[in-house]
Amino acid sequence: MDNLLILERLDRLEKLLIGSKEVLTFDEACDYTGISRSYLYKLTASGRIPHSKPNGKMLFFEKAKLVDWLLQNKRKSKREIEAEVSAYAVQHKTV
Repeated sequence: MDNLLILERLDRLEKLLIGSKEVLTFDEACDYTGISRSYLYKLTASGRIPHSKPNGKMLFFEKAKLVDWLLQNKRKSKREIEAEVSAYAVQHKTV
């Protein structure tokens, strides 16, 4: 088997394993979120991302909390806004 193919398969297996874990290490959190190491360090140092530091050294992240953090500040699509406007107009229609 070609070395490149083996490395690609290994990478896919690692990603599958990360997907099944509930608690991620710092490096796994970087891979999972796509956030660079330096930026994730800044986020943890400033307390802007939920994390745990049980022994005072290593950082751990709950995957569910990471997902919630990643999905904060959701923006509505144009279609969602238009549907809300239509619903509001129907409810508040004056005769």
